[in-house]
Amino acid sequence: MQAALEALETLKAGNARFVSYVRDQEVITSQAKPTDPREPQKPKAIILGCSDSRVPAELVFDQGFGSLFVIRVAGNIVAPSQIGSVEFAVQQFKTPLVVVLGHSNCGAVTATINELEKPGGPATPNLWSIVERITPAVSTLMDTPLKNDKEALIAHAIRANVRLAADHLRHGSRLLEEQVASNNVLIVGAEYSLETGAVDFFDGVP
Repeated sequence: MQAALEALETLKAGNARFVSYVRDQEVITSQAKPTDPREPQKPKAIILGCSDSRVPAELVFDQGFGSLFVIRVAGNIVAPSQIGSVEFAVQQFKTPLVVVLGHSNCGAVTATINELEKPGGPATPNLWSIVERITPAVSTLMDTPLKNDKEALIAHAIRANVRLAADHLRHGSRLLEEQVASNNVLIVGAEYSLETGAVDFFDGVP
């Protein structure tokens, strides 16, 4: 657990630099050229984030080459391939921290809400598979007063979707569940603010 907490503090410090428009000199140096391919990977954290082009994890956390194992998919959903990718990094590199990183104004979450409000059918089966995975996080909120406030509904749904994905990783894989139970791996959920650049770690943080 200590390694995970240290990695978490590294990400928090990096994001604080990012928000303050400050760069770590070692990070700048590491980004000047690719790493030596003969050097093994030793990522501090696994980031399962959204594909949104405005949320590049290495920049958001001010990290250089080799620091993060990044998995990006629309809506930061968890499907078998994402679970397998996380398992790979945990098993292969002993990476102690997994962060499910959502972000404000997520288009995939908004699209899911719009579909639930006015069903129109999938644009394509593949796009529909994303909506289906986000729906459980959103559908329960549609039966609350939030349904009358679209902006608040989206904000709450984004966090609910992050919690759902993080919980899926904790309990949807025997390997990850065992690693979490043994305190070898910590899985947390976070949200990046497009407006401020700040990351709020709000789920699963000890």
